[in-house]
Amino acid sequence: MKKLVIIALTVAAFAISAFAQVTPEAPKTGLKVGDVAPDFTLTDTAGTKVKLSDFRGKNNVVLAFYVFAFTGG
Repeated sequence: MKKLVIIALTVAAFAISAFAQVTPEAPKTGLKVGDVAPDFTLTDTAGTKVKLSDFRGKNNVVLAFYVFAFTGG
């Protein structure tokens, strides 16, 4: 009987912890849909620094993030 109570409490604790996970909130910014993106600098695949403002008014810019793409794993 004692083992059954311990097992039931353990299962209940796991169930509560699984459902009680907190979803992180998105960071607060002053940006709205349609606003001009703030300038930023990133490194391209050749190691060259590229600024968003270099393309302003010239080309469309698409950012693609590939998680773990160049990590070798």
